[in-house]
Amino acid sequence: MSSLTHFDAQGQAHMVDVAAKASTHRIGVAGGRIEMQPATLAIIEAGSVKKGDVLGIARIAGIMAAKKTSDLIPLCHPLALTRVAVDFVTTHANATGAGSIFCTATVETVGPTGVEMEALTAVQVALLTIYDMCKAVDRGMIITGVKLLEKHGGKSGSFVAR
Repeated sequence: MSSLTHFDAQGQAHMVDVAAKASTHRIGVAGGRIEMQPATLAIIEAGSVKKGDVLGIARIAGIMAAKKTSDLIPLCHPLALTRVAVDFVTTHANATGAGSIFCTATVETVGPTGVEMEALTAVQVALLTIYDMCKAVDRGMIITGVKLLEKHGGKSGSFVAR
């Protein structure tokens, strides 16, 4: 495992200098799930949440979050993103009987640093938006399993989670 890159020789936090790194096509894919009561999922799918189209608004929130990642995570570089896609898959009953929505965010750029943080931020904010829009009917929702699924490009090559 390599050393932590966000610390200098004196142990002080710093933004990594990426000036000498080659610009390559970079892709980051993250995913995560929000679990809820089956009735909450039914309301979302029926489009009867009083605040509006839950998944449509969560998709836009995720896209906006990816674009603002460097404003939220102190040592992230501001990036010119070329693509952000946020998708959802619903599951009606898991082993515990809960319904769930799995969110995937795919973020791309051409540049000297990756977009993993942007993908992870997009997923978190999209899931938090679902929670916010539905908390009036289900405060027990659980956001879980948020992780990097894939990354491609750059010196370190590709990573695919198991």
